[in-house]
Amino acid sequence: MGRTVAVVGATGAVGQDLRRLLQWRRFPCDDVVFVASERSAGRKLPFGDREVTVRALTEPGVFDGVDLALFSAGGGRSREYAPQAVEAGAVVVDNSSAWRMDPDVPLVVTEVNPEAVTQARKGIVANPNCTTMAAMLPLKALHDVFGLVSMVATSFQAAGGAGQQGMDELLAQVPPLLAEPELLRRDGAAAAKLVEHHVHAATLAFNVVPWLGTHVQDGYSDEEMKLRNESRKILDIPDLTVSPTCVRVPVMAGHAIAVRATFARDVDVDRAVGAFTAFPGLEVADVPTPLEWAGRDEVVVGRIRPDLSDPRSLNFFVVGDNLLKGAALNTVQIGELLVERSIV
Repeated sequence: MGRTVAVVGATGAVGQDLRRLLQWRRFPCDDVVFVASERSAGRKLPFGDREVTVRALTEPGVFDGVDLALFSAGGGRSREYAPQAVEAGAVVVDNSSAWRMDPDVPLVVTEVNPEAVTQARKGIVANPNCTTMAAMLPLKALHDVFGLVSMVATSFQAAGGAGQQGMDELLAQVPPLLAEPELLRRDGAAAAKLVEHHVHAATLAFNVVPWLGTHVQDGYSDEEMKLRNESRKILDIPDLTVSPTCVRVPVMAGHAIAVRATFARDVDVDRAVGAFTAFPGLEVADVPTPLEWAGRDEVVVGRIRPDLSDPRSLNFFVVGDNLLKGAALNTVQIGELLVERSIV
């Protein structure tokens, strides 16, 4: 076989899942290369029955002999080093926002648009934003039956969406606030001042924060614009109308999205449920929650109900683990597609 796979960002939260999934799914490769920052270089990480020494991303020749490079190291590093990996002979699957909207880089959810991997003209395939990812499976299932026209999407995104530091900040806030239950009830503003926040836009513990990301235009954040722009590209609906709102909630892992989707044809709920049930990687549950689906590979959809005023609209609630299907799992699945289609 002679195939070598590199994991770039191997010591990070998503990188850990990438390493685990490569082993658990028995990814077809003969060798692995683990790459991280200079700070992590020299560490030894287990892989199967051996240990692999982490190499620095800045090390000359780090991608020599690599056939497939799975990047989860942030947009800046991906923009700089993904082309270097391609030049060295690798195909790159990138988990950052760096390449998603490049017209020469396919944006792929493996169950939704697998054929797009053949269009990697720059040698790079992009992994979508973790919130967009979860919504794509049920929306594609419905689009194939009813013809998607527009959606209103409100996300409830876990602290883990901001990485390990996002989860650490949430956990650090809980004990001081838990010790002041009366203050939480009677003077929330004073309670919020008991803790610091640097990662999230406001105190997240015992709270809901209706802002994440950076401002882009007209009061919308980049996270919200990703939900619109990436959905259009993945579903190949350039004029899809999207009204997004992204909210951070005190959950460790697992993003949820409340969706009102509108279609070209009248919606039949039974047909919609049937489409969900038959769609790969998608499960149906009455009341799906991020806690109960954390650590699960599947995306789950529930609260499926007709709109109260529009026969062409359907309301539903979708949940997916943002660190698994939302990041590491889809990245590995894209790699598997590239192997299956003899691109790698």
